[in-house]
Amino acid sequence: MPRKKHEWYTGAKLHIIARGNRRNDIFRNEKDYELYLNYLLEAIEYYENKYKVIAYVLMTNHVHIMIETTDKDISDLIKRVHGRYALNFNKKYNYIGHLFQDRYMGKLIKDDNYMLALSRYVHLNPVRAGIVEKPGQYKWSSYNVFIGQKEESIVNADIVLDHFKNDSKLYKEFVEGTDPCKKLE
Repeated sequence: MPRKKHEWYTGAKLHIIARGNRRNDIFRNEKDYELYLNYLLEAIEYYENKYKVIAYVLMTNHVHIMIETTDKDISDLIKRVHGRYALNFNKKYNYIGHLFQDRYMGKLIKDDNYMLALSRYVHLNPVRAGIVEKPGQYKWSSYNVFIGQKEESIVNADIVLDHFKNDSKLYKEFVEGTDPCKKLE
């Protein structure tokens, strides 16, 4: 039975979630995180910037990527990134079998309110997991790009920051203010 095609259209914004098989780790050290981000950047360039990464977080056993497409379906990009990353991971760690659990999940971001709430959710993932106390302390997220602490060519933070008059302080308050983690539980 063929898989159901995910919802997509030209200009769609999507929330991509990919989890390690049996929730196993897909990142074991800093080089793994760096390699994944390099593969993501390479794939975007390979497809001639048909995709814009809005926000991301790489956790030890899963990834969240918010991405905007132009006229190319997201499956090509994810297949390229995950295929290359899995080959490298399997070779490096002598791993046999599937690295990722099933196919990635791609959820359509239908409106700006959902996009803003999702960006907060993505950036607070390491806080909710108890890895850090503040989202800015986590290295493998786009949060520090949003708050002006880091520059990274892969992220198009303006897609979200335009809703905050491009004021990173307003975005930081939106994410970190009044204990937003409690609201998400």
